[in-house]
Amino acid sequence: MVRRHNWHWNVALRILALASQKGGSGKTTLSGHLAVQAQRSGAGPVVLIDIDPQGSLTEWWNVRDADYPALAQTSVTRLGTDLALLREQGFKLAVIDTPPAITLAIQSVIHAAELVVVPTRPSPHDLRAVGATAELCDRASKPLVFVLNAATAHARITAEAALALSRHGTVAPVTLHHRTDFAASMIDGRTVMEVDPQGKSAQEIGALWTCVHERLEQNFRRKVFAGTQPVTSGTSQQRASGQGFGRRVAES
Repeated sequence: MVRRHNWHWNVALRILALASQKGGSGKTTLSGHLAVQAQRSGAGPVVLIDIDPQGSLTEWWNVRDADYPALAQTSVTRLGTDLALLREQGFKLAVIDTPPAITLAIQSVIHAAELVVVPTRPSPHDLRAVGATAELCDRASKPLVFVLNAATAHARITAEAALALSRHGTVAPVTLHHRTDFAASMIDGRTVMEVDPQGKSAQEIGALWTCVHERLEQNFRRKVFAGTQPVTSGTSQQRASGQGFGRRVAES
């Protein structure tokens, strides 16, 4: 049964997007980790949305044992309607992974989001690529937060990258350092929090989610109190076509 809620900032669907023009920035890994951490911290039910044609996030989710965070299959053209349906079904947070390019897909996701997370490696190539993503967020009047990812501890370039990014927008106070456990955990559908809950990587993700969550809630409340209306849920035919969100479909 589809669950319906009244439009209220305490129960409505928050939308978090991860975007980066540069491939290899760690978007997919961070999408999965933030979604799992959000679910574990009580911000769920959480649903993942994979807009990236490569489908890496979907592949990771398909080998997970846990049912949550859930996964919703959708497309850019159906995104608005499907987000409304997910809200009706009671999901509280949608985490959207996007392709590594400036496309119409990314623009549509940014317009729908309350907050955009931009993972960036501390390298000259990555830093040169952030401008296009930051410009999209600026044009859509959407707040963003940069996350330094795969950084080397105590390296000078990490501090220099944080300074350079701060000229484009807010930089998260938590840096994710380069460790093999991030990539290794994704092989079997898990996260570093599930592999080693007391490890340094798990602690970094926990601290990062706390920062992202606070910023997300702040931006969400600002939108609601400003009188922004939610996306309408569409026709009954459209709602029926989305049945099965967040449920695993048996392979034929």
